[in-house]
Amino acid sequence: MMIERILELIENKDMANLKTLLVDSEEMELLDAFYDLSAEEQVIVFRLLAKDNALRIFEELDTDEQQNLLRSFTDEKATEFVNEMAPDDRVRLLDELPAGVAKKLLNSISSEERKITNVLMGYEDETAGRIMTTEFISLRREMTVAQALEKVRRQAPDKESVYTLYVTDNTKKLEGVLSLKELVCAGFDDKIEDIMHLRTISVPTDTDQEEVARSMKELDLLAIPVVDKEGRIVGIVTIDDAMDILEDEATEDIFIQAGMVDVHGTESDRSETMVKGSILRIWKVRLPFLLITLAAGFFGGLIMEGFEDVLTAIVGVAFFIPLVMDMGGNVGTQSSTVFARGIVLGHIDVGRFFKHLSKETFVGFSMGVLMGTMSFIVATFWQGDYRLGLAVGMAVVFTMTLAATLGFLIPFLLMSLKMDQAAGSAPLITSIKDIAGLLIYFLVVSVFMGHVL
Repeated sequence: MMIERILELIENKDMANLKTLLVDSEEMELLDAFYDLSAEEQVIVFRLLAKDNALRIFEELDTDEQQNLLRSFTDEKATEFVNEMAPDDRVRLLDELPAGVAKKLLNSISSEERKITNVLMGYEDETAGRIMTTEFISLRREMTVAQALEKVRRQAPDKESVYTLYVTDNTKKLEGVLSLKELVCAGFDDKIEDIMHLRTISVPTDTDQEEVARSMKELDLLAIPVVDKEGRIVGIVTIDDAMDILEDEATEDIFIQAGMVDVHGTESDRSETMVKGSILRIWKVRLPFLLITLAAGFFGGLIMEGFEDVLTAIVGVAFFIPLVMDMGGNVGTQSSTVFARGIVLGHIDVGRFFKHLSKETFVGFSMGVLMGTMSFIVATFWQGDYRLGLAVGMAVVFTMTLAATLGFLIPFLLMSLKMDQAAGSAPLITSIKDIAGLLIYFLVVSVFMGHVL
C-alpha cells in the first residue's frame, strides 16, 4: 500500500502530501518501497526526504542502486551524498564505480573526508582496514564520567557507533574499553580507568574480513576495534558490516564449491549487456542459442517424417502433438524460473544441487501423472480409443518429468560453464524437450497402436 500511495501522489503531482507521507513513514517501509520505483520516481522521493533520512536510506541501498541514483543527481547533489556517507560505506561505493567517476567524486568531497577515504582505500581489499569506519569515540583514562558523557553527547551525532567506547593514551594506543551502558550507570565523579575493561579484543588492519566478522559473531560484539602494528586504534568494524560480509562470503563459498566463482558480478555484467549493450553484442550472446533451437526444429521435422506412417495410419495422433509439446514447455519454463529465483534469493544450496534436482524431478513426475491422467481421459473419449488415450497420457507424464529435470539441470550446467544461463536456458530446454518429447510420443504410440500400422 505504501508504494501504491507514493505512485498515486507522484502521478497527481501532489508533492505536499507526498512529503507528509514520507516524513510519517518508517525508514524500512521507505526502503522496501524504494526498490519498486523507477529512477525518476526515486529522485523525486529523495528530494522530498529530510536530509538525514535520505542519507540513511541511501547507505542501506545496494551498490547498484546507489550508482543509479548518483547518475540521476546533479554533480552538487552527488558530492553532498558521498561527502556525508560513513567512510566505510563510501569506500565500498567508490570501489564499485568506474575509475573516472570515482576519482571525480573523491576529488569533489571535503579535504578531511577525502583524507579519511584515501587512508581506508590504502588497505588491501577484504581486510579489516578496508571495511572499518573511523567514526568512533575515544576517551582518556584520567577523564571523569561527567567529562566522558559530555564528550559522547558532543560527538555522538557524527559517529556511526557509540555503544562501545574506547580508551586510548596520548599516542592513540588502545588501553581499554567500556560500554555506553557502563558509562551511563557510573557516578559522575568516577574515573574512566576505574570502570573500563583492561582486557580488550582487537584485530590488526590486515586481518581477513571474514575472520573479523566470524569473531564478532562468536563473541557477540557490536563492534570490534582495528589496530595498527603499534597497537594504535585506527577504526572499528561494526556489526552491520560484519553481517553483510558473512552473507556475501557464505554465498561466494557456495558458488566456489560448485565451480561458479563471482556469479553475482558475472550475472550483473551480463544483465547490463542484455539491456544496454549494442545490437551486435546482444546478438553475440543470444543468436547461438536460437540457432540451436532452429536446428532442433528441423530435427523435430525429421522425426515426424520418420514416423510418417504413424501419422498417416492414425490421423488422431497429430491432434495431440501440441498438447504434449505445450505441457512440457510450460513445466520447463516453470522449473527454470524456480531455479533462477532460488539461486538469487539463496534458497537453493548449490553444494546440494542434486538433492534439489531430485525433488524437482519428482515434482515434474507427480504433476505429469495428474495431467497425464486427465489427458488419457479426454483423449479416450474424444477419439474413442483407450490405447491412443493411454499413449497420450504416458507421453505427457514422461515429457513433463523430463522438462522439469531440464529446467533445473540446464541453467545449472550453463552457470557451471560460465555461460549466460538467462539467454541460453530456455532455447536449450525447449530444443531438448521438443526432440525428446516427439520421440517419446511416437514411440509410445507405436507400442500401443502397433496393431493399426
